[in-house]
Amino acid sequence: MNKVKIINLSGYETPSIKESTRYDWVEYGDDNNYFGELIEKYTGSPTNSRCVNGISDLIYGRGLSATDSEDNAVQFGQMQQILQDKDVRRIVSDLKLLGQAAIQVVYNKRKTKIMQLKHFPTETLRAEKAKDGKVQAYYYHPKWNELKPSDKPKRIPAYKFGRKSETVEIYCVKPYKAGFYYYSPVDYQGCLQYCSLEEEVSNYHINNIQNGLQPSMLLNFNNGIPSDEAQQIIESKIYEKFSGSSNAGKFILCFNEDSEAQANVEPINLPDAHAQYEFLAKESREKIMIGHGVVSPILLGIKDNTGFGNNAEELRTASVLMDNIVIRPFQTLLINAFNELLAFNGINLNLYFVTLQPIEFTELDNIETKIKREEETGEKLSSQEKNDFNDEEGDDLLSQLESLGEKVDENDWELIHTEKVEDTEAEFDFTKLAEVSKDDAKPNKVSSQDNSTYKVRYSYGPVRNSADSRRFCQRMELLTGQNLVFRKEDINMMSFRGINKELGHKGQNYSLFKYKGGVNCHHYWELKVYKKKVSDNNLVSEQEAIKDGLKEPKNAPEVEIAPKDMANRGHHPNYKKWKHYLLH
Repeated sequence: MNKVKIINLSGYETPSIKESTRYDWVEYGDDNNYFGELIEKYTGSPTNSRCVNGISDLIYGRGLSATDSEDNAVQFGQMQQILQDKDVRRIVSDLKLLGQAAIQVVYNKRKTKIMQLKHFPTETLRAEKAKDGKVQAYYYHPKWNELKPSDKPKRIPAYKFGRKSETVEIYCVKPYKAGFYYYSPVDYQGCLQYCSLEEEVSNYHINNIQNGLQPSMLLNFNNGIPSDEAQQIIESKIYEKFSGSSNAGKFILCFNEDSEAQANVEPINLPDAHAQYEFLAKESREKIMIGHGVVSPILLGIKDNTGFGNNAEELRTASVLMDNIVIRPFQTLLINAFNELLAFNGINLNLYFVTLQPIEFTELDNIETKIKREEETGEKLSSQEKNDFNDEEGDDLLSQLESLGEKVDENDWELIHTEKVEDTEAEFDFTKLAEVSKDDAKPNKVSSQDNSTYKVRYSYGPVRNSADSRRFCQRMELLTGQNLVFRKEDINMMSFRGINKELGHKGQNYSLFKYKGGVNCHHYWELKVYKKKVSDNNLVSEQEAIKDGLKEPKNAPEVEIAPKDMANRGHHPNYKKWKHYLLH
């Protein structure tokens, strides 16, 4: 009986996921070895291997960094100790090659702090059957396809499901895929059949070369057909005698009843065989790159003769497109995972992967801030640059502030009182600012702190005229010098619009009313009370003004304090001081 091997290219079967009653874990793929099959496709297909390696390199770039690494130097140093570059690189590789990655979370003895985040080989893990809708553990075995009945895979609890005494847990990083709960298929699932085809084509060619391209002899046995066992013995002895590198070629062995019934060997000629195999090789390569989302092969170091991507503009376009649709989703998934784990130690950083792309290939047109530019290009900013605005940003800021500021008409209003605000009522609910209309922020409009006789405004002080001041503070001082003052509502609207958010925690909007120019700022808001003129002699005391109907302003205590004099020098509450880490 002839044995014929058939390669089915109609599609590659989705890996089976089996919950067996015999095991506590969930099997993945035939023989519970789907990860092993993916590794075989990686090693057997040169195009697939290049795509996996190239995309992994682009995801990792030049490693992890943070836009606030200088401001949070202690946290950044701790992050680098906990999560080392070699582990990040391996985690990236597993995520691309196997569709998911595993991180070994190592705690201290008291389980109060994460000491290390280590890469764990994904192919050695199988998920435990879910309880209450959650995977609470993973099972480890070095080779699942060789699992013996006597083997007892090690149970490792999933992240946040370990007991106090268990100082090692597994955190699994995997993208959401509909229909897949325990495991996530690779993003190149649709091209795996072409990985097999490319491997088979290469195997065909190498076998032809090793065996002399065609059978070189026909051996006929005309004394009857022996048993199957006898045929195998004869075949083995002949193979030992005539095969090998010194006897290149194949032989055809045929057993006949007699010489008259001996086999006839007729060659099967494949027309244009060279062209057909060239087509198969090319088709496989193209489909594999499509499966991986490769916009232009040259981006991964694969020579392409199609003409696409051979000029600079096409290369730039291809690079930007691939970065946005292929690379960024992987990076975002990983950064979210790292942030979640690092937050356990109180580490809050604006992480990003330093890109490998040349800066001329980076889409800079829509980058709004210099900090965002650092994240996009990997070009580290100096402290001065982070505290500064470019000319365009500065002009826009000035126009916004000028539109909100008010110059009080001295012919109608008299300044009767100034002070640093010292009341305790919290400022406006910041969560409701989105409901405020732009029309509510207008100069000369009545404030909630005003009445028909008095108006309350705020100026930015003091005027230091320091060259070291942040650009925002310099602009505000300029407006103070122009006698511009602001309603409390206007200051809150500035915060809502995101003015100076570049200096906020992780680039977020923050309350200008409380924190002024940001961390270590020397400025404060000065309250100014004006009374409507009715005569030339109208100066009154604060107490008289209150008796006369002025509602005493209520503001947060931080309003009167310069950030440099605040607890933690104006840092966000999540920011940890040096002293904290020295004590631990």
